[in-house]
Amino acid sequence: MSRFEEVKAEIKKDPKVWLITGVAGFIGSNLLETLLQLDQYVVGLDNFSTGHHYNLDEVQAAVTAEQWARFVLIEGDIRNIDDCRKAMSFSVQQSVSVDYILHQAALGSVPRSINDPLTTNGTNIDGFLNMLVAAKDAKVKSFTYAASSSTYGDHPALPKVEGVIGKPLSPYAVTKYVNELYAEVFSKTYGLHSIGLRYFNVFGKRQDPNGAYAAVIPKWTAAMINGEEVFVNGDGETSRDFCFVENAVQANILAACASVEAKNNVYNVAVGDRTTLNQLFSGINDALSSAGVSSESSMVYRDFRAGDVRHSQADIGKARSLLGYDPAFNVEAGLLKSVDWYISFFARS
Repeated sequence: MSRFEEVKAEIKKDPKVWLITGVAGFIGSNLLETLLQLDQYVVGLDNFSTGHHYNLDEVQAAVTAEQWARFVLIEGDIRNIDDCRKAMSFSVQQSVSVDYILHQAALGSVPRSINDPLTTNGTNIDGFLNMLVAAKDAKVKSFTYAASSSTYGDHPALPKVEGVIGKPLSPYAVTKYVNELYAEVFSKTYGLHSIGLRYFNVFGKRQDPNGAYAAVIPKWTAAMINGEEVFVNGDGETSRDFCFVENAVQANILAACASVEAKNNVYNVAVGDRTTLNQLFSGINDALSSAGVSSESSMVYRDFRAGDVRHSQADIGKARSLLGYDPAFNVEAGLLKSVDWYISFFARS
């Protein structure tokens, strides 16, 4: 039995209270679905700036009525310390305090941070600090937060190893690095146990395909379903370590339940492989074909995007050895599951 299966069995026997910030977002709603299916109690905090009520509706449809009754939603903003404190003490059924925090709320996107660094800073740094303070005051058992592979910045070595980073290339990268610094200080100063998960290009169901800052996989999948052109930043040989969302869910739950010795650290969350954008286009096309959708979309190459790194690939050995992380989905398997969801999403729209 894998470590993840062991942890799921343990928490199902002894349900805890989990707080998910950004619960109506992409990763947050996937975490919510898994935890409710494991009969956990969940408090969700979201201001719906990037999350959607329909994500929560979809989770509700995927769980039993009894499981859904274990969820409490608080509409609030992490930039407001009172909202953060309210979420920490909000009662769920007979439980009255939060055991574990999964902090996913943030403003993602390198281009967004370049266009509007103030808002990115306010959410990703001020909001993060508010959550740390509220968690410290509430004496939670652990604080797991969404870090980012953007922290590696301009360091050219591959694969990326947690202890070696370069200089940040965007305001977004700065904010995510500051998160790690604050978490370390709160560990040393206040004894708040935390783990940062450096996500590498997470993708999957409920990742919004719309908007100016949509990620590459949902944006391209939407275009290809609709027979539109796919725009590529650069020559298509830029590569990323694309990570299916269920791998990220696994990492979060393992991190929250990790031993004290494994806490107060950062871990790469990825697959440990590289896929070029040209390969990604072919992969999405193959996944759509497997789902019975024929796409006539073509690729249109344009200038490289400011703030982007050329190549990214994670070394996941540390997460394997200390957390028991074992990604269950490679890119191809993740794309097959993702494409099914996007086809259904557009059919409903």
